[in-house]
This record gives sequence, C-alpha cells and structure tokens, in this order.
Amino acid sequence: MKKKVGILGGTFDPPHIGHLIIANEVLHRQNLDEIWFIPTNEPPHKTNTTSSNKHRKNMVELAIATNDHFYLHDIELQRKGKSYTYDTIKQLQEMYDHQFYFIIGADMIEYLPKWYKIDELMKMITFIGVKRSTYKTETDFPVLLVDIPMIDISSTDIRERIRHHISAQYMILDSVYVYIKEHQLYDV
Repeated sequence: MKKKVGILGGTFDPPHIGHLIIANEVLHRQNLDEIWFIPTNEPPHKTNTTSSNKHRKNMVELAIATNDHFYLHDIELQRKGKSYTYDTIKQLQEMYDHQFYFIIGADMIEYLPKWYKIDELMKMITFIGVKRSTYKTETDFPVLLVDIPMIDISSTDIRERIRHHISAQYMILDSVYVYIKEHQLYDV
C-alpha cells in the first residue's frame, strides 16, 4: 500500500498553532501516515513574504519538531519563481510513490476555479478542505471536508502583534517565538 501523505503548503511566516491543529486533525481524521509542511517560495496569490526562506524553513522545523508524523519538505524553496501546486505535485510524484492529499482552507476552496492547471491537478491528488469562519465550502470540485476546531489566527496578525509589541503568546510555539526574537523578525 502507498504511503498516504498530506501536504500543507503556505508561507508559514510565522507558522502558528492554527497550522499545527489543521495538520493534526487532518492526519487523524483522514488516517494519513504523514503531513508534509511545504513552505512556498513565492505564492501566486500573495505578495512577497516578510521573512527569508531560511528563516521560514527554520521556524517550521521548530514548530513541528515534537510530532513524529510531521515533516518539512523544502521542494518549493529550492525552485525559483512562483510556487504553483501543480508543479510541486508533479515533481513530488516523480520523486515518490505516495498517495498525496493537498490540505487547503475554505478560503482556497472558493479560489479553486482560478488555480493553475486545476483540472489536471484534480486528477493527480485529493484535496482536503478545512472549514474556516466566513468562507463557504461549496464547490464543483471533489474536496473532502474535515471539521476542525475553529481557531481564527493568522500569520499576518501575529506579525503585526510582534511589530507593535503585543503578546502573541499561545498563538505560536515558544520555540518559534524565541527564534523570532533572536533574529529580530517582524520588528519595525
């Protein structure tokens, strides 16, 4: 049997407990073997990230260090230019004989019709959508839905809190917070 691997992509700038909760819930509810965190190099739907690829990679490693089913894969950080899911999945399928599941938030479910090569991508992987407040999960595409505890945390909010010296405690792991402080990330 093929290994069942969930992929959670994102900028992870910084990774927060919402990412970890999503990964853990999907891992257990869909009986996956592993979750791979894949930081994007240059997301097609967002402006540039604040932190360097090196810092984002290091923060993800710290965030997932205590879970034996969570792994970091830097496939997108190795490529230049925009990070399209289609290119990543195609490359992963050439490298591994695994069954891949791509985890997306409800905000991305609504955006699926605009994804690069979405019809081809739908033939390659299974999408797992997680509910998120204020977003709909209805789509014409086949997406497995997973209910998760509603944690409304965003990396953008955490960066702003840190910039303005407002506590982000409990939103990110202590190890990630220490790293952010040591490297003076998000300071103005």
